[in-house]
Amino acid sequence: MKVIAQLSDVHIDGGPRAAARTRAVMEYLDALPYDLDAVLVSGDIADTPTAAEYEEARELLVSRHPLVVCPGNHDERTAFRRGLLGQEDPGFGPVNQVLHGEGFVLAACDSSVPGEHHGRLEDSTLAWLDAILTRTPHEVPVLVAFHHPPVPLHTPYVDDIRQFGEERLAELAHRHPHVRAFLCGHAHTAAVTTFAGRPLLVAPGVASSIRLPWERQAGPDHHIHLDEPPCVAFHVLGDDGRLTTHYRIVVERR
Repeated sequence: MKVIAQLSDVHIDGGPRAAARTRAVMEYLDALPYDLDAVLVSGDIADTPTAAEYEEARELLVSRHPLVVCPGNHDERTAFRRGLLGQEDPGFGPVNQVLHGEGFVLAACDSSVPGEHHGRLEDSTLAWLDAILTRTPHEVPVLVAFHHPPVPLHTPYVDDIRQFGEERLAELAHRHPHVRAFLCGHAHTAAVTTFAGRPLLVAPGVASSIRLPWERQAGPDHHIHLDEPPCVAFHVLGDDGRLTTHYRIVVERR
């Protein structure tokens, strides 16, 4: 059994609230009586973003478990690489990372578009992912992660800035049957749907949640919900090949 934890949208902004919620989730994961196979943080690490936010995020996102991060629409690639990943010569290209675990592969793709809030996988990212999938034996399951969901989730304020150009990713997935599932964030709500015939598993937000259209209230920030506690997803790859996802609420210590 392989267990991958996923948190998303921590939005570190220099204030105490986002930091406390992120710290609560990371402390919860570190205190588990089990060694996780990976912890995925699927984007929107910083909020503005500034160098100070990434410095704070680097201190908060410390784990005894293998950690993989990818950028979101609130992130900036150069500052992300320098402040979070500690790269001295960061560059401007997509921030793609891969974890070759024992019996699985986790490929985290950069779906951010510099200067925009919607997402799209660059051709270089798709080529990078294709190469990883080609090298990985078909009996080894691969989880493909990114920030932006590539399908509508029936939340207009998220769907307007989802991942576009998704037909290219779908075509790639059809050529590689060992892609077991897609993991994403961005929506600030736990959701499950399908894409390219595979599960698309959406992690809830740490910094905040959103109200769904049928929950909306009047006001300029009617879709923002700050009272719900942070949550985390656990993706479980069973020895029988079955993928199961659990969602857990994390209670902040007072």
